[in-house]
Amino acid sequence: MQAAILAVGSELLGTDRLDTNSLRITESLHRFGVQVRRKCVVGDDVEELATEIGSAHGRYPLLIITGGIGPTSDDLTREAVALALDRELVHQEWIVDDIRAKFARFGREMPDSNRKQADVIEGAEVLANRRGTAPGQRIDHAGGTIFVLPGVPHEVEGLIEHALEPWLESAVGAEAVEVRWMKVACVPESTLEQLIAPYFEEFAADGLSILSKPGEILLQLSGPSGSAEELALRERRLVELLGDAVYGHGRDDTLERTVGELLRDAAATVVTAESCTGGLVAERLTRSPGSSDYFLGAAITYSNELKSDLLGVDPRLIEKHGAVSREVVEAMALGGRTALGGDYCIAISGVAGPGGGTAEKPLGTVDLAVAGPDRKVRYLRVQLPGDRDRIRQQASQWGLDMLRRWLSGAQDPSAAHLAPRAVEVSRVGQ
Repeated sequence: MQAAILAVGSELLGTDRLDTNSLRITESLHRFGVQVRRKCVVGDDVEELATEIGSAHGRYPLLIITGGIGPTSDDLTREAVALALDRELVHQEWIVDDIRAKFARFGREMPDSNRKQADVIEGAEVLANRRGTAPGQRIDHAGGTIFVLPGVPHEVEGLIEHALEPWLESAVGAEAVEVRWMKVACVPESTLEQLIAPYFEEFAADGLSILSKPGEILLQLSGPSGSAEELALRERRLVELLGDAVYGHGRDDTLERTVGELLRDAAATVVTAESCTGGLVAERLTRSPGSSDYFLGAAITYSNELKSDLLGVDPRLIEKHGAVSREVVEAMALGGRTALGGDYCIAISGVAGPGGGTAEKPLGTVDLAVAGPDRKVRYLRVQLPGDRDRIRQQASQWGLDMLRRWLSGAQDPSAAHLAPRAVEVSRVGQ
């Protein structure tokens, strides 16, 4: 089966909003052996939308549309689909009652504008939206099928799970593609290519995708239905080559969740003492439900005065070595562990830019330390590329990965193939 995906919204044609729904939909389609042959973004214009819908539906048996089914005047997807298919919109008062009940659960009165979301394309099946007010719709027409889904990613995820994937299973059978994933932390893509070079000598490159983002790489192995044993063999070989850099085997695994699980298993707690990352490590650690089991709190000590007042860093250390230094970040880690009471403390100080760099400590210089039981400290200096946001994100990744490695007994990232410009030591703090 072949499919097209249409993302609706004038905001997606600008510079500050990305269409991430198509990526998630494509993932599901791929698992069921459905080929995506076209993706398109169209603004909020009925005529433009109707033209694109008619063209895509005429060429591909499956069309999935996201966005444009909200309550505002520029939400025009329902009208455009009805126009393209020459069908009427039928108002369903029971949907209004359902939407009103959802508002009532939050102690709010439903605005009258939400009544628009009860307009159903003639002959469509209404798809319950458990995460929002806009129900999806599925229309069978002229030998093809059209799904109309909301644009909010969280709501799309729910409708993929409860509506799209069950339909795919019934329409094309069980999942037609076997997929395995590996998550790799803090290894540059070029370094990873060198590490897994033997894999390409032993196996065909087909079926392996390498998806990189700052501080993390996703490896995806895929093959036809029935290839699970072969994929497991390939996965084991990749893990042998990458070693402790692999931290997860699920598409949705995150480093912060992995660290949290390790802390929970060890009945241990963590705190953070952050400067250039401004609390980003703490924010990431608290994304997971139940993080209060292991996360106690954070000290965001951006100024030198607070490093001394809150963490007990000797001002003479800062004056002699600078805030971005091994001596200071180790003192931050030890002081944070004492002041905040955690078993472990992740401390970070660096030059995130765009200014502040020097010849000795250029832009992207980040010092990290993790303090643990018995006043042991691990230290790491990395030189990170990119702009301010990219440097901060990568710094948080390195901090989390340092703790992951400590908790799991993994190899230190001072190994040349993992961090060529990094130096990490394990010592007892004085």
